[in-house]
Amino acid sequence: MFRSAPRHRRFALIAQLVAVVLAIGAAVTVVAEERGEPSDRLTAEEAAAPPLVAGPLPESVSPSPSATVAASSSTPPVLKMPGAVPSAGTGRFEYDDRSGPVLGRAGGLRRFRVAVESGSDEDVAAFAQAVQVALTGPGSWVDSGRLRLQQVPGDAPRDFTVYLATARTAGRMCAAGGVDIRVGGRPYTSCRAPGQVIVNLDRWRLSVPHYVSARVPLSVYRTYVVNHEVGHQLGHHHERCPGAGRPAPVMMQQTLFLNGCRANPWPYVDGRRYAGPAL
Repeated sequence: MFRSAPRHRRFALIAQLVAVVLAIGAAVTVVAEERGEPSDRLTAEEAAAPPLVAGPLPESVSPSPSATVAASSSTPPVLKMPGAVPSAGTGRFEYDDRSGPVLGRAGGLRRFRVAVESGSDEDVAAFAQAVQVALTGPGSWVDSGRLRLQQVPGDAPRDFTVYLATARTAGRMCAAGGVDIRVGGRPYTSCRAPGQVIVNLDRWRLSVPHYVSARVPLSVYRTYVVNHEVGHQLGHHHERCPGAGRPAPVMMQQTLFLNGCRANPWPYVDGRRYAGPAL
């Protein structure tokens, strides 16, 4: 018969086992951070902070044919897409050939088509679906009751086109429309040129650092950027944060800053037009 180990030895063994488990957990966290993977662990300040997204979340959509967003609320949100983003494409665009439903209950009808640059590694149908989610709402521009929107095929008469373009092409298209989207000398933001809503592929796939650090889902940024640039097409101008902790107006330049506001992708909040002071 074996005699049990002295009590002090048992305590020492237990302490060693606890240390090993903690070390393994720390190593896993370090590896995830080095790979650029978002950690699910929140600091005490983050856990106690109020939500940084105002209003309802947009429906999750497939960001590309090779990646899906899980619908389960227990799944960590997709903050940005992994992998390299093509900085340049062919300069030619593929147009979605489908017609969409009329969005909105009343008002003038504006038709739009959807296009993705060849060489961007993005699927035009998936992009069109995300645009449809943003413009359908609830909370989109059609909630005014004075506007209707409808996607039409690429060769149909239209009022404007929503493009997804690589950074280089977006920079060139925006500059031709009189808009400089460079930050630090490189094309960074998206823009609206006459008859063109131009979404920068870098932002579509990577969101922006202050959204990512606040763990705001990529789907929220995508809905914001579509509604912001379509808002310009509809004649709306930039606005400022109305106060710390309040929702950011959709026409605020949320790609560049939040200035104490909470991320918000919708022009209508709780059924009412939500705006901030003019910039």
